[in-house]
Amino acid sequence: MTRFQSSVDFPDPRDSMAEGILAVGGKLDVGTLYTAYSKGIFPWPQVGFPMLWFSPEKRGVLFFDQFRVPESLKRFRKKNPQISYTVNKDFDHVMAECAHQIRPGQDGTWILPVMKRAYHEFNSAGYCLSIEVRENNVLIGGIYGVLVEGVFSGESMFYKKPNASKLALWFLVEYLSAQGHEWIDVQMVTPVVAQMGGVLIDREDYLQMLATRHQEVAVS
Repeated sequence: MTRFQSSVDFPDPRDSMAEGILAVGGKLDVGTLYTAYSKGIFPWPQVGFPMLWFSPEKRGVLFFDQFRVPESLKRFRKKNPQISYTVNKDFDHVMAECAHQIRPGQDGTWILPVMKRAYHEFNSAGYCLSIEVRENNVLIGGIYGVLVEGVFSGESMFYKKPNASKLALWFLVEYLSAQGHEWIDVQMVTPVVAQMGGVLIDREDYLQMLATRHQEVAVS
């Protein structure tokens, strides 16, 4: 049990319906978000519908010991020392840019105003994390996600210049590795994440990993 009050009485994450939908309705408040992510559940709003909560049968995960950095990206980072990185210095800006990112095959964005407000509050409560990539002090890329009970769940990333989102993911892996993390939840495996080692695993395997990580954090 968490110390937060949830607006949704979530069922077992294994009991999802079609397309991974587990629950409908509720609020995007700190207590509900914390409870959801601690159980391996995430919101995915759809315009015209109540809030939808998901626990898909397949989960995207990036294991750090399988993380791959393309040689071209290594050369790019080495040749561009003016590019800098920060952690959680401009969370709202990163989320706004992710909402504006054009994504092939997607009509609009799921990062609706209600999501921006909710994750702003979640970040203020200390449960989110963003990586900002800047070139000459201008934000050119980034990634944001949720960090609950020792598990980082990636939500979205963006780039305004080539390679910027890949650099953000690379830095995120380095940053979390230094803190003892061994993997991150990426929810779905995009082409970029697949290129860098992301894989789909069964929900049961993911939930077991989640429980193990929670136990590690609890005794640390």
